[in-house]
Amino acid sequence: MPRDHLFQCGLYPRLPEPFREACQQSTHLLEYLHLVPIDEAGIPQYHAQLSRSLCDLEKRNLIYPVSDDVFVHILATDDERDLYIPIEPGVTQDVSEVMLQIDDRLMGFTDEFAEAESDEARKQVLLNCLDRICRTGNGQSGKSSLFGGLFGEKNNGALVVTPKQLEAIKYLTVREKIGMGILQPMVDDPHIEDISCSGLGNIFVEHKIFNSLKSVATFSTHEDVDAFVLRLSERIKRPVSIRNPIVDAVLPDGSRINIVYGRDISQRGSNFSIRKFTDTPLSILELVGFGTLDYRMAAYLSLVIEEGMNTFVIGETASGKTTLLNAITTFIPPTAKVISIEDTPELQVPHKNWIREVAKDMGRKEQGTAVTMFDLLKAALRQRPNIIIIGEIRGEEGNIAFGAMQTGHAVMATFHAASVEKLIQRLSGNPISVPKNYIDNLNVVVIQSAVKLPSGKMGRRALSINEIVAYDPTSSSFSFIEVFRWDQATDTFEFVGNKNSYILEQKISLMRGIPPHKRWQIYDVVERRARILEKLHKEKGVTNFYELLKVLARAQREGVF
Repeated sequence: MPRDHLFQCGLYPRLPEPFREACQQSTHLLEYLHLVPIDEAGIPQYHAQLSRSLCDLEKRNLIYPVSDDVFVHILATDDERDLYIPIEPGVTQDVSEVMLQIDDRLMGFTDEFAEAESDEARKQVLLNCLDRICRTGNGQSGKSSLFGGLFGEKNNGALVVTPKQLEAIKYLTVREKIGMGILQPMVDDPHIEDISCSGLGNIFVEHKIFNSLKSVATFSTHEDVDAFVLRLSERIKRPVSIRNPIVDAVLPDGSRINIVYGRDISQRGSNFSIRKFTDTPLSILELVGFGTLDYRMAAYLSLVIEEGMNTFVIGETASGKTTLLNAITTFIPPTAKVISIEDTPELQVPHKNWIREVAKDMGRKEQGTAVTMFDLLKAALRQRPNIIIIGEIRGEEGNIAFGAMQTGHAVMATFHAASVEKLIQRLSGNPISVPKNYIDNLNVVVIQSAVKLPSGKMGRRALSINEIVAYDPTSSSFSFIEVFRWDQATDTFEFVGNKNSYILEQKISLMRGIPPHKRWQIYDVVERRARILEKLHKEKGVTNFYELLKVLARAQREGVF
């Protein structure tokens, strides 16, 4: 439809002003709206920015921008999942035939691509090549302009296409050759946490606001998903094959990807999952705002971390362990030397003196040349860190971590366990094998979980904060105290350890110079810090991860935190 006719339709005047402005800048958005069953679904709401309050919408029908030219439509269905529909340039253009011809012609520009050293340089070369391969018609003269590109009609050696077709061709070619193909809108969407394909069928996404959604991107045959997985693995320079069917890697933006290739080991065929990486991690105050914990719990953790108590965040997969661990790193003294050790880089420590170590197997385990977390942890002990952060303890590195605690190094880590009892069982059993008389060097355990809230929706909560007190070798048992507890009925947190905290009274109060007969004064410190954090959050509007570290560092220097 010509642009003038497009904006003279009956739908355009009915759109709110911000929606009309978006359509003016990206006409393919208005073209897409003409494909939506407006009579049945209604006109979508347009949100230039998403708010978490939108999760309460009973029937979702909204559009938001992902970039200057890509939008997403969230549409309610009768299915258990709502639809996630990327709206990309060329959404109404069928350029599949001409794209095949362009692929053939691009083979003649391999030398130019070889000289480009970055994705941005390759993108520019690609766009220049497309301008030489294609020529736009005026859109007025029948077949040559309207269908020339689709039928490969040439004009002085160039493929003749309409301006709208050229826009679609450029976008799709860059998306396929430089980007992540059909996954690119999901990769670019900052609201997506996870992208997963379980074989044939739809690709699914986990949205930060709308939870689990079903993308309209789909694979209809095993050959399609196999071909896509092969291209994806080559794009990340970790190709899969029959002999090497499983790949774990990190995307250029830091996101984690796992690929499983072939039906020999996966009954539903090739599959993959991507765990998105965010440039700015969530701060502890943002987590308080989401209800993960409260200000008093954050204040308690600030004292625990500041005074070098060894702290684990435990829970099941996708419970938010790493998110919480990362958030509480802002409580590490700003002058501390921090070393993080991970098998896949996820942590983002805000401190200047931060050494980031990442284990690498490089597929060379057989030759004994892999650099494991065990190796990195042993090396870290020789670097005189103030605190060691381990992304996740799984094996023998756990023994070294507890050895580090024995020698006075503060350690923070995540661990897969559902309770303190299960944590102790796994730590003391194979393959970690930590001696039981070492385990009480661990001071604080935060149990994190994905739970059903009173509203019926799912959310992430710190179920409890626990203190390990001592190990009794005679009975081979441990004593520990529950300091904070989540109440599922009210979705609130109880300070059940108030005036009964072993860590606060017997360790931190002494470290802060409070005499034993006045040890209860430490609870006043917790309350004061809780009020300061609440004021920073609600009155000062401090939420940014990096900004919070600066504010807390200044407050500590001035003696007010």
